[in-house]
Amino acid sequence: RLSRGMSFKAAISGLNLGGGKAVIIGDSRSKLKTEAFMRRFGMFVENLNGKYITAEDVGTSTQDMEYINASTDHVTGLPVSMGGGGDPSPVTAYGTYLGMKASMKKLTGSDSLDGKRVIVQGTGNVGYYLCELLKKENAQIFVYDIFDDKIKKVVDEFGVTVIKASEVYSFDADVFAPCALGAILNENTIPQLKVSIIAGGANNQLANEVADANLLKARGILWAPDFLINAGGLVNVYTELEGYNRERAMGRAIKIYDTTLRCYEHAEANNITSSEASIVLAQQRIDEIARLSHFI
Repeated sequence: RLSRGMSFKAAISGLNLGGGKAVIIGDSRSKLKTEAFMRRFGMFVENLNGKYITAEDVGTSTQDMEYINASTDHVTGLPVSMGGGGDPSPVTAYGTYLGMKASMKKLTGSDSLDGKRVIVQGTGNVGYYLCELLKKENAQIFVYDIFDDKIKKVVDEFGVTVIKASEVYSFDADVFAPCALGAILNENTIPQLKVSIIAGGANNQLANEVADANLLKARGILWAPDFLINAGGLVNVYTELEGYNRERAMGRAIKIYDTTLRCYEHAEANNITSSEASIVLAQQRIDEIARLSHFI
């Protein structure tokens, strides 16, 4: 499902990439994640002969990508000092922020987040930079994370309000931004929600892609499709493959705003969920490109 989501993410963002995702089973904070361990993973990637390009994501860092690069060239997210794009999280957060603003525009006619109550679930890399953007727009930010050090960082830097784990889904707010792991929107959590918009950086937010999208639609909650608005990280990776330029990466990420609005328009016009609409738009591009093979 992660790979499928990556395929749709690339397609709807207009990037010439397929879909692929690697998962290393283990605790990223444990002593098992060493330089040798990451180099060994790089050897595995190298054996795929370029069919898969790995990059930084949850539980990894630019330092890890540097270790992997010792075994393979098929890696992005390298440190800026090595000519890479560095941490892609700021661009991921920027795209998520734009998707949130587009959602507010669709719902209220204005994309301003000034004074809006936003819950950020997960204050790691993406959640941290999202809080930074929301703070600049004077949003009221409420956060939760399982790691105390991450909570302390956003409290100290942005003056956010911390909520309890038991409050995350039932807290009264305008926007819920899931920025941790997936499957958090399900038959148990959706009925608890007291928000009008869901727009976050986490992948695979819906536990059941069809049923949960319909539950949200029935409740009148506007859901910004995850693979659409969190595509900034992939945009950053793609730009690095061309020779990294931050302005070019951010310029591409800006398109997420208009694409989000287009997704909502398609959903409304066809009386389908935003999830279905985003998949239709992504699949259209995949099919159009696939047809080009008939001309070769």
